Amino acid sequence: MLVTFEGIDGVGKSTQISLLKSFIPNAIITKEPGGTEFGVKVREFLLQNANKICSRAEILLFLADRAEHYEKVIKPNHKELILSDRGFISGMAYAMASDENLDIAELLELNKFALKNDLGDKFIFLKADENLIKTRLFGRGTSDEIENRGIEYLMRVQGFMSIILADLKFDVLEVNAGLDINEIQDKIRKFI
Repeated sequence: MLVTFEGIDGVGKSTQISLLKSFIPNAIITKEPGGTEFGVKVREFLLQNANKICSRAEILLFLADRAEHYEKVIKPNHKELILSDRGFISGMAYAMASDENLDIAELLELNKFALKNDLGDKFIFLKADENLIKTRLFGRGTSDEIENRGIEYLMRVQGFMSIILADLKFDVLEVNAGLDINEIQDKIRKFI
């Protein structure tokens, strides 16, 4: 079963995955982008060049990473519990926040191609308000090119995540990222 944790930077995806891994030690942990050797290179390139390439080239690089990740990590482990830090929902939302002329249906078809129509089983959407993101993300002192696009950009990404998840009607747990860490973890365990 593939459980994808979605949300913008700073909402606590990594923290919740780590807590869940301690509860379910045999779970496989992965992430997008960067869950494969190829993905690490794509992620590094994109973080260093996010504002230097066109939005469609960026989308295609993410899709290439997604296809490789599916073949190397998801498909071979489909009978195991896989916890992914981000997936195609994030990919679509970040793309739409960069180019609002993109269409959900068109992006979904591209992602279905990359994922061989295997979109996953459950989605956990950690959602935060602007103040929480400012405190967590911009308070840690380091940022990458994506984060440098600013809080308004990240909130737009989160808005698109909400729209996409509602539109596609997946099995989704939406959680307020401002809740106590253990309370969030309890909700996630019950959902899984």
